[in-house]
Amino acid sequence: MINKKHISIYSFPWMIISAAAILLVIVVSLAVSNHNREKQYMSQILLEKGAALIKSFEAGTRTGMRAMGWNENQVQYLLQELADQADVLYIAITDINGRILAHSDPEQINARFFVKSGDQEALNPGESAKWQLTKTQSGKPAFEVYSFFNPFSGRNANRRQMGHLRQFAPRPGRAQQGRSWRIPDNSEENKQIIFIGFDRTPFIEARQQDIKITAIISLVLFILGFTGMAIMLIARNYRTTRQRLQDTSAMADQVVASLPVGLMVTDAEGRIVLHNPAAESITGLDAKSVRGQFADEMLPDNLAQLICRQQADKQIMEHELECIFLPGQKRVPLSVSSTGIINEDGAFIGSMVILRDLTEIKDLQQTVQRKEKLAAVGELAAGIAHEIRNPLSSVKGMATYFKARYAQDPEARDAAAVMVQETDRLNRVISELLEFARPSEINARPADINPVLDHSLHLVRQEAAEKNIDIRISKGQNLPHADIDSDRFIQCLLNLYLNAIQSMESSGILKVTSSPGTDENIVIQVQDNGPGIDRADLAKIFDPYFTTKASGTGLGLAIVHKIVESHNGRITVKSSPEEGTVFTITLPASANAATKEA
Repeated sequence: MINKKHISIYSFPWMIISAAAILLVIVVSLAVSNHNREKQYMSQILLEKGAALIKSFEAGTRTGMRAMGWNENQVQYLLQELADQADVLYIAITDINGRILAHSDPEQINARFFVKSGDQEALNPGESAKWQLTKTQSGKPAFEVYSFFNPFSGRNANRRQMGHLRQFAPRPGRAQQGRSWRIPDNSEENKQIIFIGFDRTPFIEARQQDIKITAIISLVLFILGFTGMAIMLIARNYRTTRQRLQDTSAMADQVVASLPVGLMVTDAEGRIVLHNPAAESITGLDAKSVRGQFADEMLPDNLAQLICRQQADKQIMEHELECIFLPGQKRVPLSVSSTGIINEDGAFIGSMVILRDLTEIKDLQQTVQRKEKLAAVGELAAGIAHEIRNPLSSVKGMATYFKARYAQDPEARDAAAVMVQETDRLNRVISELLEFARPSEINARPADINPVLDHSLHLVRQEAAEKNIDIRISKGQNLPHADIDSDRFIQCLLNLYLNAIQSMESSGILKVTSSPGTDENIVIQVQDNGPGIDRADLAKIFDPYFTTKASGTGLGLAIVHKIVESHNGRITVKSSPEEGTVFTITLPASANAATKEA
């Protein structure tokens, strides 16, 4: 006969397995529920946004054609402007057969619109917006909203309003191949469909991040639950309980210490009882110094307010904050999740706060925004430059003619000379615009950087001598070669030299140094002792068209930044008013890293 002690021993593993299975089912259920809810929210938000954009575009088209006499070109421009949003991949209008009549990418007009199912009729569009999950031809995931497109449907389609717009309507019996967008009518063959594709990438990435965090927290809860159950079941044996308690405590500490997110826990009175290493790294506060202290005394006010102290609240609150934890510390962008901790009796015993450092994410967002801005400015600049340069040549020719014709009239001659001078300046600005907009074509070859510095400084010595500026160069020895396009890189250096020379008064110092960096990089510094740059302007100096000079174009440093990036390098700047400015360029060493003999 099996005694009760043996029964207890045999049942112990099954109890652990049962508890783990229950926790696993709960975690999986919550994860699936959260996934479905996020998918539903994404679909609802993007569908409503897509429907609103369709209505806005129809209203804009209707207003423009009715009040301002727009034609298909202006409608195409309106479509392109409407599509110029960060989360919009494309906007297209097709006929019922799938031929593109208007598109945010004009090159797609008259092409066959890519449909996921391959069959245009399978979409079954209607007057109300519908959606489908699809991918672009390049494979990018998209949330596509579509419906019939008719800006003059319903009460706005009376004959009196449509009479003067017949010139834009499709002509019966005439093929529409090779034509751009025309006003749709109510006939079945001339119906049009509008498609708006939204970028699903941010939602997918956010969902993956949520799944990752949920998995980590679930693992912590599973381990803590397993530990608690094990301690309860073996509490009768003091010696075994003590040993297992020590092991369990070490395990829990290791899990908490290994978490990739900061974790802080306070008791019911608001005293900090747990502050893991990740939280130390994020906040800069040592765990020993904050343990036992009140949270509102040690933490910034905006973070301390999120910690529950008196009222029990099981709801998880999500916030994004910028906090300063120590004097002189930079603001730290954080994603904060806080919740109350409730015991078995329903009593509030403390709060838990999870901190995630968003610094890298914010930096990546700024980098993406900058690249998008530069791309847009480049395209705009190229178009404007080509349109202005031709008539500019005629203006300069006429100014030169009048200068010669009225050579005996000093006032007229001087006015013509000013016109020629300003025309040349404007032509120089256009050249910089084209240089900035042109894709960087780098013919990189392994080269010793020191001769490049010598040659580039030789080109500005005359201009420096005119202002009595002393040029100093310090060349590092045994530097690895760098893969550079010498002509383009010299252009980059000249822009930095000229900016430094123009910023300094007479008797200034221009210092150029080259030295080895970390990871076999090459570091080049261009330093002056001019008036420096205001702190508020430092973040904008590489933006196109930003300048502090009265006659500057604001493109010099933008071109410098573009050239350095095209060489897979990076450029940084340090400056203080009245102390001068230092530009630092870091270039990777060549794969065939030869070194210069000393």
